[in-house]
Amino acid sequence: MIIMLNKDILILFLLLLFVVAAALGAQARYHGREIGALSQLHHGVRGTVFAVDARTLFIHDFHYDGVGPAAFFYVGTSKTPNAVGATRLRDERGGTSPLRRYRGEGVTISLPDGVTLRDVKWFSVWCDEYAVNFGDVSIPRDLEYPKPAKVGALRGVHGVSSDAVVVVDAQTLLIPNFSYDGEAPDAKFWVGRGETPSPQGIRIPDENGKEAPLRKYDKKTIVLTLPGELTVFDIGHFAVWCEAFTVNFGHVVLPRAALANVPPSLKMLGVSPQSKLNCEVLHDELAFEVRWAVAGDSIVLQLVAKLEDGEYMSFGISGDPAHSQMVGSDVAVAWVDKDTLKGYAVDYYLDAKSQCAGVRGSCPDERLGEKTNSVRLLNAALVNGYSIVTYQRALRAADELDRAVLTNASQPIVWALGPLNSRNEVSYHHHFTKGDKFIEFGRPPVWNCPMPEGEEEHAPEQPRQEVQHHSRPVQENTAVIKPNPVPTPKPVAKAVPWEIPAIQCYEPPDGVFYAQMGPTGGKQGYSAITGHVGWGISWYINGLLIPEINVVRGRKYTFVVEGGHDASVPARYHPFYITNDPVGGYFHKNDQEKKGIEIYAGVRRSRAGELIPTGVGRLCNWTPDNNGPEADEYPSFGAYQRSLTLVCEEGNPGVVTWIPDRNTPDTVYYQCFTHRHLGWKINVHDECDESEAEESRVEERVAAPDDLRGEESIQ
Repeated sequence: MIIMLNKDILILFLLLLFVVAAALGAQARYHGREIGALSQLHHGVRGTVFAVDARTLFIHDFHYDGVGPAAFFYVGTSKTPNAVGATRLRDERGGTSPLRRYRGEGVTISLPDGVTLRDVKWFSVWCDEYAVNFGDVSIPRDLEYPKPAKVGALRGVHGVSSDAVVVVDAQTLLIPNFSYDGEAPDAKFWVGRGETPSPQGIRIPDENGKEAPLRKYDKKTIVLTLPGELTVFDIGHFAVWCEAFTVNFGHVVLPRAALANVPPSLKMLGVSPQSKLNCEVLHDELAFEVRWAVAGDSIVLQLVAKLEDGEYMSFGISGDPAHSQMVGSDVAVAWVDKDTLKGYAVDYYLDAKSQCAGVRGSCPDERLGEKTNSVRLLNAALVNGYSIVTYQRALRAADELDRAVLTNASQPIVWALGPLNSRNEVSYHHHFTKGDKFIEFGRPPVWNCPMPEGEEEHAPEQPRQEVQHHSRPVQENTAVIKPNPVPTPKPVAKAVPWEIPAIQCYEPPDGVFYAQMGPTGGKQGYSAITGHVGWGISWYINGLLIPEINVVRGRKYTFVVEGGHDASVPARYHPFYITNDPVGGYFHKNDQEKKGIEIYAGVRRSRAGELIPTGVGRLCNWTPDNNGPEADEYPSFGAYQRSLTLVCEEGNPGVVTWIPDRNTPDTVYYQCFTHRHLGWKINVHDECDESEAEESRVEERVAAPDDLRGEESIQ
């Protein structure tokens, strides 16, 4: 599995692991660029301060007796430490309380968003209560803090090539646009001393942590981690090397001078990676988690879930600032195609609880306006049956379809899991936010998710949920925990559809059908019957969930339609029509999609040539019991149907009349004019064997009332 990455964003994500959170102590030999020793003024303060990167400080061997009444870490812009122009920092755990006692620990501290070491002149341990400096160090204006370094590009045999290799930190290499033909029997990533490869070098695991012979790469950007305690300071080159035949396929020199000021790695700072990110469980059964880190004016999020093929996971900011509400929310919809391993992260605005139809419903932002996709996919992967998608978005609202992410308060969020439809857009979710769910995105990092196997004993002390969960993987190279073996989920048996009795050609005797709305019936309903993904609602004909209807040419049929009449509310507006199109939603099709589609009933043509739906009327819904079992728990449609209650709004139904003739195809469909995949088949026959209906025939036909006769629909 090859993980495709954007190199600039990946560098941001890796460095963000330094910047956004607290760290554990460190005793490593390299901590970054030394700034100087803290002055030893009061309360035993001492230690050496290093610059890790533009916004991160590391104090080696930090001491403080903890007796001061209100001591905090501060940076400032004045010539010497004082309260004027000073900025208080969170401690190494992200806390805002007065400093505790320190006994020679390594402490990593982050500057606030938008502030770099170039913007401040000093760092101090300062007592607020008495306005006393306990110890400080000056920060030079010309400080060269550590930064990633570019070295040469790979060029060699067997198609080996790349763009300039980036040394992200002292143990991390990024290889942009790497290619290799995969033809050699034993090619490995390789490092060693000196400027040229030799058999005395060291194997480097590939981007998935494996040491197997390299497979074919075609302009893939990958990230490699040096094993153990090995750093770039210990080696002089990086290569693609054939171990079996001791052949160099291509290498780059790692010049010592160019790498002298790269950032230290997380391991070198003694940082436990999971302490650097936040994580919350959204749905435990499907292992749905959201992980995040704030970096400057943006936020990087990672969604993880155990999804079936063709399913999505979504997460975002509620449409209501006080409650979790789907309507009006701004979410990212993410998934991984299990055939191509390609990942997707798409910005959505949820205008209504309905599928996207035109510019209404649950739509991708770019369906509503050009250049409105504010979500940037960083990478995606499948790990042991888990879909993992990492993406970035701005904290602020980039356009009128977005909601801002707050870093100074809790805010309600929404999430959902469900199937993608044939257009790779969201369909009705099978799991979603219930009740109000709040997240404080700007909080100090807390990992409230299952820990990977073998990590518990090394985990930092921080609040954890009481509920115990199974270990879950994290995407290697971008996430914070190395994946551990997780049993592959067992194949899920394909749902067996409910048996829905067809409406026979002799039923009903008067030829009157009642078309109303209702739920799709879970996994045994609409999707299992049709093979298509529905939106969670579908047509019910005479109380049956999308039954096949059998009709006879030359006979007149009347459909009493109760699918809604308010076009301004798409989720409650479902005009009924009959067509040769198995998809439906004619109103929102483009000219190319409309080619070859015929409409047999349910619309009329205006003088201007516009098709106007006639199958509109009050809304009637077959409504499930909110306190009853889920649809999947019912053994039959009959049992499920008995749990439904028909709820109708005030008003009159619509009427569609239809006489199939010799030009009508043998199979047509009843559908919704504004939404896709809400209906099913009509089988058209030349004649009907009415002997089968003798026992059920009604002796006296009852004519439809006058107010249900309506106008003839167009043929």
